Parts: sequence; structure tokens; C-alpha cells
Amino acid sequence: MPNFQASKQALKTAPASVYCTLQDLMSLRLVARSVTLPKAKRVSRPQSGSHFSRFRGRGMEFSEVRAYQPGDDVRSIDWRVTARRQKPHTKLFNEERERPVFIVCDQSQSLFFGSQRAFKSVRAAETAALFAWTALNHNDRVGGIVFSEHGHQEVKPARSRKNLLRLLSALCDFNNALKIGLHPAESRFSLNDALVETGRLVKPGTLIVVVSDFLHTNAETRKQLTLLAQHNDLVLTRTFDPLEAELPPPGLYPVSDGDDTLVVNTLSSKTRRQYQEWVSAHMSGLERLANQCRARLIHISTHDDAAYSVRHLLASIS
Repeated sequence: MPNFQASKQALKTAPASVYCTLQDLMSLRLVARSVTLPKAKRVSRPQSGSHFSRFRGRGMEFSEVRAYQPGDDVRSIDWRVTARRQKPHTKLFNEERERPVFIVCDQSQSLFFGSQRAFKSVRAAETAALFAWTALNHNDRVGGIVFSEHGHQEVKPARSRKNLLRLLSALCDFNNALKIGLHPAESRFSLNDALVETGRLVKPGTLIVVVSDFLHTNAETRKQLTLLAQHNDLVLTRTFDPLEAELPPPGLYPVSDGDDTLVVNTLSSKTRRQYQEWVSAHMSGLERLANQCRARLIHISTHDDAAYSVRHLLASIS
């Protein structure tokens, strides 16, 4: 697949959506109040948080009243119901448990592209920030990894605004380091490497959010995601540009990576057919990958507002 990049002259006059700022990511904290994270599929660690476990115990959220059974905590007896029914009854509570959120955000060169409103790299950073703010609003610990071909930065999960700002700063630093003509380093850091590091950092019961364009997945990607899915919940968030899903109208289109220029001929019906076949195969493969890993898969377009997309897409899978 060709890596459509803006020309050098276009970047000089490009809108702010080519790059994100820390202020942009900070402002998403208000939008995140209306976002709800997917419900946990499994019970996580017994810490204070805002996710209800499947266990019953003493906690913050009242569940129901039932007849007293031997072994029930006498401190939970509901004396009003007991007096009214003349039989001992006890209160049950949903125990609240913590679910850390760990965000893996791709800021590789393949994301440095956008045809209209924003670059994929900007949407990826915004999406990661939305998940981070939402997790903190839920009183969860949040951390993550931001990476590109040139390296990565880790932020260990913590329940603090200061820690979240470290993650947002890393997102901005990696996002603003992208530019046309930037060739990958000799020792390339990949999505697979980021997933390996994630497995080393996260604890069982974590919600892992992977934000990428997933253009470079392979058997190793499937292996690492499968390992992570054994003890964690996964959300795969694909950022894409509509121009990647369908070639533009028939014509000759010069595209450049900043150094070399290639003319894409979309007049050819064979070229259009082959490209569409590649797109269909890539999407089918990504859906199979998500199913094999029991992961939720959502798609964020560069033409849509990130906050709107995340809020409504998560609502549909929660």
C-alpha cells in the first residue's frame, strides 16, 4: 500500500490538525466525562475502583436484601426488613474493584497522513488521551506506552493527574517529532515490540487499549495480542483515513514522502480492483485477529471528531 504523504509546501501551510498540542489533549478531559469504558469481562485485582466485580461482599454499592444464611456477616443484617418479616435478612453489596487502563499508542511514520481534517497520528493521540482521561475519571490507574520506529516511552500506571500529564506529554513529543522525509532508524521499534513491553508492565485484569493503523501486523502481532488477552481485556482502536479505504476518482495523483515522488494512476481499472482487494483482505484479517484475541475492535476516521467517535463506538460495544 502506498504511503500517501503531504508535500513539503503543503506542510508549511498545513492546519493545526497535522500536529497536536498538549493544550488540545488537556481540553479532552471535559469531553471524557461523557465516555464510558467497556465493562470488564473478568474480575481484576481487589482494589478500590469504579468497576463492579462478580463477587458479593462489603463494598460501596448496595445490591439486594435476602434471607440470612449461616456464615453471613452479622454486621450486614438489615434490621428493618428483619423486624417487618420476622426473619433475619442481610444486605448484599457489589464489591468495587480496580481495573487499571494501559494505553499503547502508535506514532509511527505510517500514521503521518491525512487527506482533509486531521492526520491519523493526531487522531491516534486524541483517542489515547480520551481513554486516559476517562480512566482517571473512573478513579482507575492509567499508564501506557507511546512509540514510533525511533523508540518508545513508558509511563507506568498510577492514579494521579501528574502521571496522566506525563503520558499526554509523551504523546505530544512523539507526535510533533513526525515529519516528511523522516527515515526509520536502523534499529526499528515496532508495534510487536510495544506489545512485548506491555506484557512486562501490566498486571492481570488490565484494560489494554491499542491505538494504531495496524498496517504492519503479522503472526508475531497475533501471538503477542493472544498472550495479553489471556489475563486482560483488549480494545483495538484503528485510526484510518477514508482515502486509504478507497482510491480517489480516476486520474493521475503525485504523492511524495518528502524525498521521492510517485504518480499513482487510478485510471486503471486493474489498479483499482487490486487496491480494493488489498483493503478487503486487510480488514478481514484485522477482524479475525480481534476475534481470535477476544478483543473489541473500533475504527476512528480522520474525517470524524475523535471524541464523538470514541463515545458512540464504545457505547455500542459496552
